[in-house]
Amino acid sequence: MRIAFVSNVVYPYVTGGAEKRIHEIGTRLTDQGHEVTVYGRHFWDGPAEITHEGMTLRAVAPEADLYEEDRRSITEALDFAARALPPLRRRLRNDEHDVVVASVFPYFPVLSAKIASIRTDTPLVTTWHEVWGDYWDEYLGHLAPFGKVTERVTARTPQHPTAISAITADRLATIGPDRERIDIIPNGIDVEQVRTAPLPDREYDVLFAGRLIEHKNVDILLEAFDAIADTRDVTLGIIGDGPERERLEAKRDALRHADRVEFLGFLDDYEDVLGHMRAADVFASPSIREGFGITFLEAMAADCTVIAADHPESAADEVIADAGFLVDPTVDSLTERLDAALGGTRPSTVPTDHARQYDWDTIAEKAETVYQRAVEDAW
Repeated sequence: MRIAFVSNVVYPYVTGGAEKRIHEIGTRLTDQGHEVTVYGRHFWDGPAEITHEGMTLRAVAPEADLYEEDRRSITEALDFAARALPPLRRRLRNDEHDVVVASVFPYFPVLSAKIASIRTDTPLVTTWHEVWGDYWDEYLGHLAPFGKVTERVTARTPQHPTAISAITADRLATIGPDRERIDIIPNGIDVEQVRTAPLPDREYDVLFAGRLIEHKNVDILLEAFDAIADTRDVTLGIIGDGPERERLEAKRDALRHADRVEFLGFLDDYEDVLGHMRAADVFASPSIREGFGITFLEAMAADCTVIAADHPESAADEVIADAGFLVDPTVDSLTERLDAALGGTRPSTVPTDHARQYDWDTIAEKAETVYQRAVEDAW
């Protein structure tokens, strides 16, 4: 197959989960003999078109800021969608790609990819990482109706939809395609990379890794840890950055055991994050919004005891199953489970065994099957 991925951000020049997923699947598909092209912004040095690990990276727009304060930029998404449309349409009409795969967020590139495919036989496969629904009210305030309409229009655009989790697929079915039409292609991990990541100079008993935003509930983790530290000689490392960092550091400073909590910030080297997971005993993230939760899998592959929040807006229960623990997103519930985990209580399924089924090699095979079926259906 000749596969075109459409994503404004391109790994490894931007290091988020959606772009890393494209990289991991794309490089494995090239190893299987497929031709893979990524249409994105020009985040790398050098010419607009380069070859990276077997894939063609084709810049159709210049580098741009992705965020306005703490929210994704709407103007950036619109600009990328508009710039990507002409070159993609030209190449599709020249029959250069068999299938187009577009990451849904931030929506507009999906719509431009669909327009580009009109009057061609090239199918559009979409990857839904989340469906926000009423969360738009919290995220955009008075502009929420604009977000909701955009999400619904995207969901109802003709496509071969895939979702990274069953919870996302279920939500998508409420605003767009029938549930039975939605394929599940989970996110994945490189199990071997996790297991061989170099150990850090300083180790932490409890670890959190993620963007420091409100729904991650790091403040709950801080309070629960402080209660545990009254009776246990333990440390907490917090990896990540975000708009909540200053407030959370101030909260840390007010704890009784503030000296045992360290904010490590954003770590440029991904293997440094994995190394910290290998060194930790417990990975705790009481986040109430997780479209998937890749850090849970990474931590399980590193043989951490994982603690996550049980919440209807999170796919943590689906990802973790019985290889970790779910708690109510409250200080008392997290404190109780954190104390038990630090005392040696382990889940019924070995975390490393559970993580193996999410190795990227397996996920790439699933993606290949879905893409091939989309191409065959178009015939």
